[in-house]
Amino acid sequence: MNEEHAVTVRMPEGWLWLLRAGGAALGCALGFAVAPLVRWLVDLTGEAPGPLRLAAQLPTAWAVPVLTVVGAAAGVYLAVVTRRQSPAVIVAPHHLTVRQGTSARQVDRERVGVAFTDGRDLVLLDRLEHELVRIDATDLPTRRLVSAFEQHGFPWRGSTDPRETEFVRWVDGTPDLDAATHALLRTRKRALDDERTGAAEDALDELRARGVAVRDRGGVQQYRSSRTDRSGAEGVPTR
Repeated sequence: MNEEHAVTVRMPEGWLWLLRAGGAALGCALGFAVAPLVRWLVDLTGEAPGPLRLAAQLPTAWAVPVLTVVGAAAGVYLAVVTRRQSPAVIVAPHHLTVRQGTSARQVDRERVGVAFTDGRDLVLLDRLEHELVRIDATDLPTRRLVSAFEQHGFPWRGSTDPRETEFVRWVDGTPDLDAATHALLRTRKRALDDERTGAAEDALDELRARGVAVRDRGGVQQYRSSRTDRSGAEGVPTR
């Protein structure tokens, strides 16, 4: 595998520098405004957060540099967390790798039948249009993503899902899905509501293994069967 020709697509570094610089700028502004802000909060509610009260006791000449440093540190921390949570797509001549957090998934190019964006998501389907990968690609620059896929011969479709019309809204208990599939969709919804991304991803992997593709639209899960033969017969698990 020709790793030296791989292209990595991730959140632009400039966005992370905006977070770092923004933290410092907000800290500096707070240094000038902290004393009147605390007085306003006390007049309005009778109290103010302890750290703000402490900062308000500093002379402005000290409050400004101290809070600038604190703001810069907060900006750096936020940039690190954002980078860690944001996905990276590494496109090589014979495969691609999707990394997010501590997880990584590799897909051989020969398995990919089509790649496209679906709303905010990057989606890969195999040659039978079963879903291989779906990630939130909001942070990824679309032009660079398209260029990387086309450069290495991956079949890029654009922003059209070839099976868009097959997605339907999930309603718990509907008879077109079996009890186990409904249970996995409930598990995934609870995990997303509780921000347990690992558990949500585990449930999604199990749903894919059962032949069900899932996406989120406006806080609602939508699903379709991944098992459709060329005659159009559906293979959604039923009761």
